Amino acid sequence: MIRATRILRRDALSGGEIVDRVVLDHGDRHRRRVAMRGAGGLGFLLDLPEPAVLEDGDALILQDGRLVWVEAAPERLLEIRAPDDHALKRLIWHIGNRHIPAEIGADAVWIADDHVLAEMVRGLGGTAEPVERPFRPEGGAYSGGHAHEHDHSHGGHHHHHHAGG
Repeated sequence: MIRATRILRRDALSGGEIVDRVVLDHGDRHRRRVAMRGAGGLGFLLDLPEPAVLEDGDALILQDGRLVWVEAAPERLLEIRAPDDHALKRLIWHIGNRHIPAEIGADAVWIADDHVLAEMVRGLGGTAEPVERPFRPEGGAYSGGHAHEHDHSHGGHHHHHHAGG
């Protein structure tokens, strides 16, 4: 089975032959070694030297140089909003205090769908609406690996790459 041993980060992806794509949820994008099958049927072994987070838009480099596009799968999340910036910061503090993955945007926060946390947010004056979208949580201070310096605020913008081209 062909192996994918390196990650080409989305900001470095300029060319190359994309032969398939894998659509992975947040949990499945944190891997080191696992057999995968692309949406187009290509089977390969992800075999990285150390655990890494595969970001939406990255590519996996196969041993023969071909690329497999990584796409974040839509997941059931809660979109949390607040009436003002200070209230949102308070909600972020309470969410962070629970040590759960969270994606922080300019005017909203996204977490995994959880009715207990939804009630907490509503009790603190915020809104928590179920949404389905890719989940790109913050890496955290102790996560190591890939730094999260790129901008996550591209809203509904999607990148389309097709196998073979």
